[in-house]
Amino acid sequence: MSSHAERYAAFRRRQEASSAAIEAFQNLYGFEFDPFQIGACKALENGHGVLVAAPTGSGKTVVGEFAVHLALGGGTKCFYTTPIKALSNQKYNDLVRRYGADQVGLLTGDNSVNGEAPVVVMTTEVLRNMLYEGSATLGGLAYVVMDEVHYLANRFRGAVWEEVIIHLPESVSMVALSATVSNAEEFGDWLQQVRGDTTVIVDEKRPVPLWQHVMVGDRVHDLFVDMEEEPSADEGEQDGARRRKGKRKRERRRQGWQPREIEVGGQKLRINPRLTRFAEEDSRLTQMADRRRHPQSRARGSVRPRSRFAPPSRPTVIEELDDGGLLPAITFIFSRAGCDDAVRQCVSSGLVLTTPEEAGRIREYAESQCADIPPADLAVLGFDQWLRALEAGISAHHAGMLPKFKEIVEHLFSRGFIRAVFATETLALGINMPARTVVIEKLDKWNGETHAQLTPGEYTQLTGRAGRRGIDVEGHAVVVWQAGTDPEAVASLAGTRTYPLNSSFQPSYNMAVNLVGQVGRQRSRNMLEASFAQFQADRAVVGLVKQLRKHEEALEGYAKAAECHLGDFMEYAALRRALSDRESMLAKTRSVRRRDEALESLEKLRIGDIIRIPAGRFSGHAVVLDPGLRHDLPAPLVLTVDKQVKRVNASDFPVPVQPSGRMRVPKSFSAKSPRSRQDLASTLRNKLKEQGNDPVYERGSRDAGEDAEVLRLRSELRRHPCHGCADREDHARWAERYFRLRKETDGLRRRVEGRSHVISRTFDRVCGVLEDLEYLSENDVSDDGARLAKIYSDLDLLVAECLRRGIWRDLTPVELAACAASLVYEARRSDDAYPRLPGGRIEETLVEMVRLWGELNEVESRHRVSFLRQPDLGFVWTAHRWASGDRLDAILRQADMTAGDFVRTTKMLVDMLSQIAGASGDAEVRSTARKACDLVRRGVVAYSSFS
Repeated sequence: MSSHAERYAAFRRRQEASSAAIEAFQNLYGFEFDPFQIGACKALENGHGVLVAAPTGSGKTVVGEFAVHLALGGGTKCFYTTPIKALSNQKYNDLVRRYGADQVGLLTGDNSVNGEAPVVVMTTEVLRNMLYEGSATLGGLAYVVMDEVHYLANRFRGAVWEEVIIHLPESVSMVALSATVSNAEEFGDWLQQVRGDTTVIVDEKRPVPLWQHVMVGDRVHDLFVDMEEEPSADEGEQDGARRRKGKRKRERRRQGWQPREIEVGGQKLRINPRLTRFAEEDSRLTQMADRRRHPQSRARGSVRPRSRFAPPSRPTVIEELDDGGLLPAITFIFSRAGCDDAVRQCVSSGLVLTTPEEAGRIREYAESQCADIPPADLAVLGFDQWLRALEAGISAHHAGMLPKFKEIVEHLFSRGFIRAVFATETLALGINMPARTVVIEKLDKWNGETHAQLTPGEYTQLTGRAGRRGIDVEGHAVVVWQAGTDPEAVASLAGTRTYPLNSSFQPSYNMAVNLVGQVGRQRSRNMLEASFAQFQADRAVVGLVKQLRKHEEALEGYAKAAECHLGDFMEYAALRRALSDRESMLAKTRSVRRRDEALESLEKLRIGDIIRIPAGRFSGHAVVLDPGLRHDLPAPLVLTVDKQVKRVNASDFPVPVQPSGRMRVPKSFSAKSPRSRQDLASTLRNKLKEQGNDPVYERGSRDAGEDAEVLRLRSELRRHPCHGCADREDHARWAERYFRLRKETDGLRRRVEGRSHVISRTFDRVCGVLEDLEYLSENDVSDDGARLAKIYSDLDLLVAECLRRGIWRDLTPVELAACAASLVYEARRSDDAYPRLPGGRIEETLVEMVRLWGELNEVESRHRVSFLRQPDLGFVWTAHRWASGDRLDAILRQADMTAGDFVRTTKMLVDMLSQIAGASGDAEVRSTARKACDLVRRGVVAYSSFS
């Protein structure tokens, strides 16, 4: 325990690092700030921008909330941006509780509340749109908080973060909050370059220590154990078992066995030997099972070995954690259906984690929050089954759930009423739901194309939810043992701290017309050159350029060493190289020709032909049993004089094969019968004796006539002055080094050129597409381009073209809603190649939209870009029925969609229809789009998504 003097010294250090404003702000919280929080707040107070990279749950948001505090105290504005609507809603509620509803606003795609307040919480896309539109709401803006800024690595939406960072006015101080990334300093250097003075604060210490475990069967084992010392031989007081154990350890060490260790944060940790033994035994049983699976090795009545370490059931996992005092827990299952199944399994097993009083409070809260949803819709949404699981303290959490249900789960979990949540990995991306324990059911997940192993970054993100600050003394991460689990692989995931932040930025059509319209084309190029993507590319180029310079210096030295007093030796060396290249090319051509001739000769073989195999392990005479023409390339089956049956191919014949005779192959011949093979081989040997000498195989002359170019080069070589130099071969060695290095240097130069100005080159190609379609003309944006500037979608150009060509002009609101659905929906699986479509004008319009996409795709191909995906028709029928007023239960049943997916996609459709209404220059289309919005925004879609 520290002394009074040490505690006073620590207090003085904190006081010096802090300030009156920070102390006043800290008093709003019930805990003392960490040094990294005080340092970041101090930098912000001094007018610096701040990048804070710290583990999940460490309290980074305190720094963002200090920006809010400074804005309110100074009479200015602060925008708090988040990557997802759910996090925006959560942060809005937090700030309203602290500062009051009159001081805080919310702007997302779903909600607009008090948008002119001094503090506004919004999604990052909303701020990007404001910047491009020059919104008056930006007036008085002093601070922007970018929560979860590492989202800029997201390949679908990451560009938005860089657009905001680049285009924010210089007068705005930015607070960037990121998870722990391994290149935070690089990201900070970029922020310093584009935003000015930026303080980078990296804190890798978790506020709550994390313990790593593996659950094998129904027991939880530590992943790491202490580095034990070996028992010494003279410890006579130890009991016999201890001495025998030590002796076995020493014996295993002498035989080369070493305990498996890994380094984590500079500290060496030993992998639990028990887990290593489990893995070895599992592997041995698997091998035995594989052997017994083979028909020839399976004894009659034998029982296949079974692993002792089958994964426990999901209820068993939760019960074990409950017995060990490790709840509440989040179990990550990388499947929505898997999460729902886990909840059903736990409820069916009778698992209850709440008291009757807690169950009553859960029911009361859930029913009050869902009071505005009609009973008929609640029945469709499975409210009763969902509530029954909630009352037991169990729930799922994934994107397929109704947003309202997810918010209720988040609230109850944070209040300690729900003890077990089964979630997909989206829960780890920002939602504030820490737990005492995180369980990872499997270490691989489906990424849309294949089952891929978790990366160390993903593992860190998931386990970052373990350990609640101010509640838990320690957090726990539990990996469930599956067949084939490797303790070293788990330890590597747990011990690796590499999580690089890489840009996904690239220009888009909407971005191009907005930038050119505001600042002109050349300045737009310069602004894009300031992107993090180009910054990273330039940094990579720096190393390549250094290597290129070294190569160029070495080339100068080689050229000097090859100098000859009789003439230009590099010229002579170039002639030698040209001659060598020409001869190599001719040799390859002859080789290809000979191979083609060999293939052609193999195709002509027939059963009974006697041939000689000139090369390979089975060289010698053989008889053809089967020409083998059923394959792409001929592969005859032959019997050799040594009674071997094998297939030969062109690689066995460097020259064309010529049958030397024929013999009869009996129809009764069986290649599997040793007797048949012996008899036929004997007949073959007798036939060869009758034939006498082998036929002569002509390889052909090296060249039917010397190549004219070879003759010319040889003549020039002999006439060159350097040909007679006594040191010619010494010079030639230096020249050969020169040419080899020059080839490498040319490759390096191409790599440098490929990475330099890559963003501006893409921007030029995007502008080329827009000029071809007359949206841009040098620095001028056309009226159609101005409409494109209002459309924020990955199909922005297709939407603009549909508006320009009047494709939607004569549609009804229901028809427009159905057609617009193809612009927002993207199937998670490509199962239904021919989705059901409404007939009539909807189908005709969709055909025209797809044809138009094909035209745009051709224009993109000419300019070597590819941004526009094909419209997806999978949601058209569902949107048509919903806009027509059909019931929710009928639609969900036929659409085979979860309620959450339906609501999310329909809200995206509402947003698209609103953009069409805002961008269209046709009053009729504008009116139709607004009416379509009203038809779609009803029932379950219209329920408020925040409390």
